[in-house]
Amino acid sequence: MTDFKQLIKTIVTPLVENPDAISIEEVETDRFYEFHLTVAGDDIGRVIGKRGHVASAIRTIVYSVRVKGPKRVRLVINDESKAPE
Repeated sequence: MTDFKQLIKTIVTPLVENPDAISIEEVETDRFYEFHLTVAGDDIGRVIGKRGHVASAIRTIVYSVRVKGPKRVRLVINDESKAPE
Protein backbone atom coordinates (compact mmCIF):
# COMPACT_ATOMS: atom_id res chain seq x y z
CA MET A 1 0.00 0.00 0.00
CA THR A 2 1.12 3.54 -0.71
CA ASP A 3 2.62 5.45 2.22
CA PHE A 4 -0.24 7.90 2.68
CA LYS A 5 1.30 9.46 5.79
CA GLN A 6 4.37 10.50 3.81
CA LEU A 7 2.23 11.73 0.91
CA ILE A 8 0.10 13.91 3.20
CA LYS A 9 3.15 15.23 5.05
CA THR A 10 4.87 16.08 1.76
CA ILE A 11 1.84 18.09 0.63
CA VAL A 12 1.18 19.87 3.94
CA THR A 13 4.75 20.73 5.05
CA PRO A 14 5.29 23.64 2.60
CA LEU A 15 1.93 25.14 3.60
CA VAL A 16 2.56 25.51 7.33
CA GLU A 17 4.89 27.65 9.45
CA ASN A 18 5.36 24.93 12.10
CA PRO A 19 6.17 21.71 10.21
CA ASP A 20 7.29 20.01 13.44
CA ALA A 21 3.71 20.24 14.75
CA ILE A 22 2.30 18.09 11.92
CA SER A 23 0.79 14.89 13.27
CA ILE A 24 -0.89 12.17 11.21
CA GLU A 25 -2.70 9.31 12.88
CA GLU A 26 -3.94 6.29 10.92
CA VAL A 27 -7.21 4.62 11.92
CA GLU A 28 -8.54 1.61 10.03
CA THR A 29 -12.29 0.95 10.06
CA ASP A 30 -14.45 -1.57 8.22
CA ARG A 31 -14.88 0.74 5.22
CA PHE A 32 -12.02 3.24 5.36
CA TYR A 33 -8.36 3.88 5.96
CA GLU A 34 -8.70 7.16 7.86
CA PHE A 35 -5.83 9.58 8.25
CA HIS A 36 -6.33 12.24 10.92
CA LEU A 37 -4.18 15.31 10.22
CA THR A 38 -3.41 17.70 13.06
CA VAL A 39 -1.40 20.90 12.65
CA ALA A 40 -0.60 23.85 14.92
CA GLY A 41 -3.55 26.11 15.67
CA ASP A 42 -1.98 29.00 13.74
CA ASP A 43 -1.60 26.82 10.63
CA ILE A 44 -5.10 25.36 10.38
CA GLY A 45 -6.27 28.22 8.15
CA ARG A 46 -3.41 27.61 5.74
CA VAL A 47 -4.30 23.93 5.44
CA ILE A 48 -8.04 24.50 5.03
CA GLY A 49 -7.78 27.63 2.85
CA LYS A 50 -10.49 30.05 1.84
CA ARG A 51 -13.81 28.26 1.53
CA GLY A 52 -11.95 24.96 2.00
CA HIS A 53 -10.28 25.05 -1.40
CA VAL A 54 -6.83 23.98 -0.16
CA ALA A 55 -8.28 21.12 1.92
CA SER A 56 -10.32 20.03 -1.09
CA ALA A 57 -7.23 20.00 -3.30
CA ILE A 58 -5.28 17.96 -0.73
CA ARG A 59 -8.13 15.46 -0.49
CA THR A 60 -8.36 15.20 -4.28
CA ILE A 61 -4.70 14.24 -4.50
CA VAL A 62 -4.87 11.76 -1.62
CA TYR A 63 -8.11 10.16 -2.84
CA SER A 64 -6.75 9.76 -6.37
CA VAL A 65 -4.20 7.16 -5.23
CA ARG A 66 -5.52 3.69 -5.97
CA VAL A 67 -5.94 1.27 -3.06
CA LYS A 68 -6.30 -2.48 -3.46
CA GLY A 69 -9.46 -3.95 -1.99
CA PRO A 70 -12.85 -2.50 -1.14
CA LYS A 71 -11.69 0.06 1.44
CA ARG A 72 -11.34 3.73 0.61
CA VAL A 73 -9.06 6.43 1.95
CA ARG A 74 -10.43 9.32 4.02
CA LEU A 75 -8.56 12.42 5.21
CA VAL A 76 -9.83 14.14 8.35
CA ILE A 77 -8.36 17.53 9.25
CA ASN A 78 -8.59 18.09 12.99
CA ASP A 79 -9.15 21.69 14.07
CA GLU A 80 -7.60 21.93 17.53
CA SER A 81 -8.55 25.60 17.83
CA LYS A 82 -12.24 24.65 18.13
CA ALA A 83 -11.85 22.36 21.15
CA PRO A 84 -15.01 21.85 23.19
CA GLU A 85 -15.35 24.17 26.17
